[in-house]
Amino acid sequence: MVDAGIVIEQIITGLSIGSWLFLVAIGLSLVFGVLGVLNFAHGVLFAIGAYVAVTTVQSAVGNFWIGVVAAAVVVGVIGLVIEMGFIRQLYGRAEEDLDQLLLTFAFVLIIEDIIRIIFGSGTRQMSPPAVFGFTVSAAGFSIPAYRLFVIAVSFTVMGAILVTLKTTNFGRLVRATSSDRDMASLLGVNVPRLYTMVFVIGAALAGIGGAFAAPLQSVTPALGETVIIEAFVIVVIGGLGSFVGTFIGAYLVGLMIAVGSIFAAGAGELFPFIALIAVLLLKPEGLVGGAEA
Repeated sequence: MVDAGIVIEQIITGLSIGSWLFLVAIGLSLVFGVLGVLNFAHGVLFAIGAYVAVTTVQSAVGNFWIGVVAAAVVVGVIGLVIEMGFIRQLYGRAEEDLDQLLLTFAFVLIIEDIIRIIFGSGTRQMSPPAVFGFTVSAAGFSIPAYRLFVIAVSFTVMGAILVTLKTTNFGRLVRATSSDRDMASLLGVNVPRLYTMVFVIGAALAGIGGAFAAPLQSVTPALGETVIIEAFVIVVIGGLGSFVGTFIGAYLVGLMIAVGSIFAAGAGELFPFIALIAVLLLKPEGLVGGAEA
């Protein structure tokens, strides 16, 4: 018999995991939804964000919020270089999808080795910012304030993306280009520049996700490999290119990881893949894919 208190604690942990997984997966979903690029390098961009945040906090600067901004800027610039210097050259090729996968996978190997050269192969850790160094008690349970903060950030980012896409001129251009790239170009949209902007935003979101996740887990050079697998599971379960689906999928995966570990060792890592197989067999477009306007 599983204790109800343990289940509730794991649910809270699962929501926390889902919140920072969303910050990773939403950038991946954004890039795929608009550019049609499955960016395997997204995980290592997340890892770079985590390392930049940890390095900033542990340096003379010593400020977590500056670390978050630095992570977004550094990873955004790296994303700019990757898109303009390399991925842009592949648009329109006969084997565009395969070439993009191979190219971004090559960046995974290259960047991971660069991380090891710069930061070493050891584990790095940091504490949450002092302002969140307390717990919130509710219904007899103590919840770390920082976990609640990251959950709030994920909701804020989701809301900001939806508002931007539906109410701003930039959002309308993004939606038009994702629907028909050639028609948007004929109507005067600077598609290459728009693609670069979206890729940079997606990369910056990965950097921010890494910065916010750094206080919640150990930071290692292999962090990106684990995260990109979970991010792909999330976007497939939710629906490729669906932002609402990514949000739902991230929290479902977070809950499966946390709650599944109660029942058997390793079950938490197994359940998301079982869910992935079920979705691919029963609803290949994802839980929300095909239903989002």
